[in-house]
Amino acid sequence: MSALVLKQLEKSFGGLRVTAALDLTVEEGERRLIIGPNGAGKTTLFNLITGELRPDAGAIALFGRDITRLPCRLRPHLGLARTYQIITLFPGETLLHNVTLSLLGLSALRWNPFRRLARQQTLIERARAALGRVGLDELAERPLAQTSYGERRRVEIAMALAQEPRLLLLDEPFAGLSIDERKEVHRLLLSIPRDVTVVMIEHDMDVALELAERITLMHFGEVIVEGTRAEVVAHPRTREIYLGG
Repeated sequence: MSALVLKQLEKSFGGLRVTAALDLTVEEGERRLIIGPNGAGKTTLFNLITGELRPDAGAIALFGRDITRLPCRLRPHLGLARTYQIITLFPGETLLHNVTLSLLGLSALRWNPFRRLARQQTLIERARAALGRVGLDELAERPLAQTSYGERRRVEIAMALAQEPRLLLLDEPFAGLSIDERKEVHRLLLSIPRDVTVVMIEHDMDVALELAERITLMHFGEVIVEGTRAEVVAHPRTREIYLGG
């Protein structure tokens, strides 16, 4: 069974067509890299998969289930998690509290305003374990505002992994990182177990190509080239799109 299947997916904003009859299939356990120049429609594609945007046409299936019209808030309960190109965390809260909040969103406790989050030891211990996976357990009680940009990237990945996803969408996880921070995140992504399928958007080709098994090149909302690293790098359309010739 495929982890993700997109069929004839279309989305427009007014007269601007962002995805055009897009087909994409990602198998379980796969590491897929989605590349393309700015404006190719990559982040919009992620927003369609997560339900933050509704497609104008086409279908989305997650592990065999049609989720095309499923509300965004329900998709994480089916094993879907993501990170964002622009970090969206709570800077005044601790790392531990940020990750605990990500778990609360999947818990029935979110409907009970009388249960104090500070007393939910099961959620807190799961959040602490997630921070340990990304090497930040010693900083658990530190306010997010007092951490580096690279550490915040790792917190966001910890939040996604804490939800125990089956499909993880990573939107430019290496963006803005120093060389040392990239190495840390690279090691982290390599450690993700194979029962988690990973789809990643990334502009840092040198790092991302080492992680990917299959690559999809998008341009103006369409899939232009798809295949192995060697096939996509050698394809004349790849050179044309990136080098203009």
